[in-house]
Amino acid sequence: MSYVVIVGLIIGAYLIGSIPTAVWIGKYFFKIDVRQHGSKNAGATNTMRVLGSKAGIPVFIIDILKGFAASMLVNFSGLEPHTNIWVSYQIFLGAAAVIGHILPIFAHFNGGKGVATILGASLALHPLVALCSFIVFVIVVWTTRYISLGSMIGGVCYPLFMMFLFKERFISLVIYSIILAIVIISTHQKNIVRLMRGEESKFYFRKKVAEMRNKQEVQEKARG
Repeated sequence: MSYVVIVGLIIGAYLIGSIPTAVWIGKYFFKIDVRQHGSKNAGATNTMRVLGSKAGIPVFIIDILKGFAASMLVNFSGLEPHTNIWVSYQIFLGAAAVIGHILPIFAHFNGGKGVATILGASLALHPLVALCSFIVFVIVVWTTRYISLGSMIGGVCYPLFMMFLFKERFISLVIYSIILAIVIISTHQKNIVRLMRGEESKFYFRKKVAEMRNKQEVQEKARG
């Protein structure tokens, strides 16, 4: 595999991750920039909180697909499938997509936290481990209504499932799972503080978009 192919696929993965789903859907369909409301984060969670499930669910699904598609670019690498180097390169491609989501070139490098994109990449790497972690996420969110808490607990469970439940043999996947957990926790520092203070916003499926638009109009008039 040539360096041109390596660099080209990594750039491609980054550009896929850079698609600012939350920003584009919010602006095009709802005339609202989610980065100006809620947690001011351009991710599925804030989109759900600001615009409701009609916007949040498509953003969540597309962000997952971004990570999955980027990781699957490994199939164009020419490497022998399911070898150590193939898996390692797949991890790099998924990581490039996550970086693209967090620092999207198409949205002035102001993106989301990358949890959904990480899930997509993880589904490509090890579907069963990713699904188990996602089930944990759903259970936590369903019982507590805190998406941030579900993301962190699901992320911490990921390496545990990888090492102890499925006993993964590729060391690169084990290292990836540990780094993933650390990244998710580190990107939720503000959420941890809000959770400890009891100030974290709870998640609900329904959101009155009209209220958000009225609020935005008031803010624009105040600035004008």
